[in-house]
Amino acid sequence: MKHALIIGGTGMLSRVSLWLLDNGYHVSIIARNSGRMERLIEKTNFKSHITPIFVDYTNSKDLQEKVRHAIKQNGSIHLVVAWIHSIAEDALTTITEEVSKQRNEWNLFHVLGSSSNLETIKLKVAVPNNCIYHQVQLGFVIEGTHSRWLTNQEISDGVIEAMKTREQVFTVGELEPWDRRP
Repeated sequence: MKHALIIGGTGMLSRVSLWLLDNGYHVSIIARNSGRMERLIEKTNFKSHITPIFVDYTNSKDLQEKVRHAIKQNGSIHLVVAWIHSIAEDALTTITEEVSKQRNEWNLFHVLGSSSNLETIKLKVAVPNNCIYHQVQLGFVIEGTHSRWLTNQEISDGVIEAMKTREQVFTVGELEPWDRRP
């Protein structure tokens, strides 16, 4: 069974977690909120294929230990979906270093906000040799004369589409015109 690791998998990416479960993955989910985790687990018939990882991902040492334990428990990670807030500068590096100790090739889908400079971020991310790096940029929706931010469902659907197409850069919603953003 393939193993996926999701950061943000009980919130805006909860549908991504469920989709991966439905597609035969064991899903390890980094989360902070046990109530959200419980609600997510109740939505699937594959409860035994979820490994909750409760950790503050700003704590690199704890994060490293928890990811290492998930790999030991569930096997090599084939896919990482990462929505990481900017306050956790070292979290992505901690995860990529730990996952890349495996010999297998794996995919990283880095979910980024609408104002992110993708080129700058790509230069900052130390992409290991056995990692295929993808960026998923979240935009907004223009509806007539108004605009709005993406819903969690639209975000999840977009990330799922990015995983299906495996494009290097995938945009969910609109990024232009910038002055139309909500």
